[in-house]
Amino acid sequence: MDKNRNRNKAGDSDDKVRRRPRPAKKRVCEYCQGHVDHVDYKDADRLKKYIAENGKILPRRASGLCAEHQRDVTTAVKRARIMALLPFRGE
Repeated sequence: MDKNRNRNKAGDSDDKVRRRPRPAKKRVCEYCQGHVDHVDYKDADRLKKYIAENGKILPRRASGLCAEHQRDVTTAVKRARIMALLPFRGE
């Protein structure tokens, strides 16, 4: 049998054109944009945005925070969990 029978002229076995993925939009850190100096662990409503449904803290690439504020948010979430303001697990 001829192995090249199913190939088109370009040498690809499928007719789909492969495209490069578009780069994601650059997200701006919410704390830097709002000129917030201190991440407060008592502000549970704001911290909930940085926690996934299963209770895990979102990484920087998902949260859009800068490195400094990501560390501060992580510490604040952990403190809020100890104070029972946020759950350890997803609900």
